[in-house]
Amino acid sequence: MRPARDRSPAQALADARDLPDGPARAAALERVARQADARSDLRCGVEARLALVEAYLHLGERWRLADPVRRCRDALDRAPHLLDAHPTEAETLRRYQGYAVEAVFGTPRAGLEQARSLLADLANRGDPDGELVAQLRCRLADHLGDEPTARHEYARWRAAVPDPAAGCPACALVRQAELLAGWGDTRGALETLAPVLDGDVDCTDQPERALAVAQLPWLRLGEPERAARAHVRAYRRHRREPTGLPYLASHLRFCALGGHLDRGLDILAEQLPRLAGCPDDLAAMEFAAAGALLCGLAVAAGRGDRRFHRPGPGGRRGAEADVAALGAELLARAHRLAGSFDARNGTGHQSGRVASWLAEGPLAAPVPLPPDDDDPAATDDPEDDGGPVPLRVPVIAAALAGRGDGYTVEGDTVTGRWGGAVIRFRPAGEGGDILHARVVADRRLPTGRLAEAYAFCNAWNHDRLMPKAYVHQRDGELVLAGDVTVDLAHGVAPAQLTVLVTATVNTGVAYAEAVAALP
Repeated sequence: MRPARDRSPAQALADARDLPDGPARAAALERVARQADARSDLRCGVEARLALVEAYLHLGERWRLADPVRRCRDALDRAPHLLDAHPTEAETLRRYQGYAVEAVFGTPRAGLEQARSLLADLANRGDPDGELVAQLRCRLADHLGDEPTARHEYARWRAAVPDPAAGCPACALVRQAELLAGWGDTRGALETLAPVLDGDVDCTDQPERALAVAQLPWLRLGEPERAARAHVRAYRRHRREPTGLPYLASHLRFCALGGHLDRGLDILAEQLPRLAGCPDDLAAMEFAAAGALLCGLAVAAGRGDRRFHRPGPGGRRGAEADVAALGAELLARAHRLAGSFDARNGTGHQSGRVASWLAEGPLAAPVPLPPDDDDPAATDDPEDDGGPVPLRVPVIAAALAGRGDGYTVEGDTVTGRWGGAVIRFRPAGEGGDILHARVVADRRLPTGRLAEAYAFCNAWNHDRLMPKAYVHQRDGELVLAGDVTVDLAHGVAPAQLTVLVTATVNTGVAYAEAVAALP
């Protein structure tokens, strides 16, 4: 194998892509991007940085997205036709640019002016009145406490033509309802949620997210029974789901303001470990503020004797604290995070939000909560009726088992062998909603046939849609591999996943056979 300094950026990129998700993969992709820059390889630099954005998303480090996105844009400004043959990558870059702007909402580590610059660039390169731009302008103004501007952009957002880069339509309605609820328009929030709650808009994250947002509006409008049913059903999912973290504050506030203090303390004890190392500072701030509110009301109601284990390093239990002490710690954390946001933003809005939450008192007398298995629709296995489900390792394994294939599961990867091909399936992306399959052909070529291997991959990619073929060096040999990537952000029905898996296996086997047939 040639020394690292003699390998091309494309070869280094192929090796980096073979690494498992984690900090080492991100670091390798950063090195590849720098190497591509040094050799003026614009195409490889863009490929490396798109992969780097995905690596950062997997790590939960959205605040790091701005630099690779900006550098991709700079490369395209220098070579406008760079992605003409790769339209899906151009759309992916646009979506990632939106994520980079969104990062400013989640953590003060993301630069505000950088986000504004990226947002202005999005508007200049596309429709300035489009859904993506209007949505981001609205949410940015709201984050800064500029309600008049946020309401103006909200109206434009509602009127805009749908844009796939703006995300799931159902989740957009939930975001809009959150904004309306924050502005005090309780009925408007519930009206906005109606299509999601009625099942008129499909999304695998719904209706639980919509139910979580609807809890407090229903409580404020004197419908505590509906709020209670919404809470129980939504928390059943959010209690363990990583993407449910931002909704935990709503569950704690429902328990605090709806009089369910003991249940709220149970939830607080269960969820405290998730605060340790939480990359979403806004979710952590809101959780801490809601927890502080709950603790204050619990102490006032005579429930202050309960003891909690603080989360310790490495997931271990830390020292104990009673309700009052824990509440004080959560309050300090909420104020600290809000202050960090406000210092960056030059406003006092986030601190004001925390203060307004803490000033609230009970909204209704407690009503009986339904048992966790009370709602059959919430407990049925969604796979039983063939409807869409979130992409997860067990779902992939079930698709292979249904085909009668042998496979092994290691971590987040499901691996099988078909003829001369080894194929690894895994959920990729920040939310694990991208089906990624890597095909590796058994046949290896000597390094002296690199030009021939490149020609083979180019010809394959010209004639075939999948897998996307590439070659890289490993241990003195050329490995010919291929990738298949499918965005399943709206979920996948088991039958649909079986079709995707079958297509991947069939084309992967054909690819391996073509490699084996090389002279």
